Amino acid sequence: MSAASGAGAEDIAARLTALGLTPRVTQHARHLVIEAEVPDSLPAERWREALKAVAEADRFGLLANSLNGRTLWAALHTETPETGDVRASGNQQ
Repeated sequence: MSAASGAGAEDIAARLTALGLTPRVTQHARHLVIEAEVPDSLPAERWREALKAVAEADRFGLLANSLNGRTLWAALHTETPETGDVRASGNQQ
């Protein structure tokens, strides 16, 4: 894990905790994931702050269903993603 992604995950988790949520940080092969269950009673201002926190991540989203409620998540890359060949095809000189 890179120091930057670890620090970023800790910052996001701390910000969610300050909003009264209980974040979980999980290490995966190429990224860290921060997840927190969001109660229906979360005030709009706290929602905005939670969204600002997860927006600092490389990816974020909300999973919502009738079985598990709402889970806010954020993912931070722990290694630089590979890029493909960006050269155009054709006759280049």
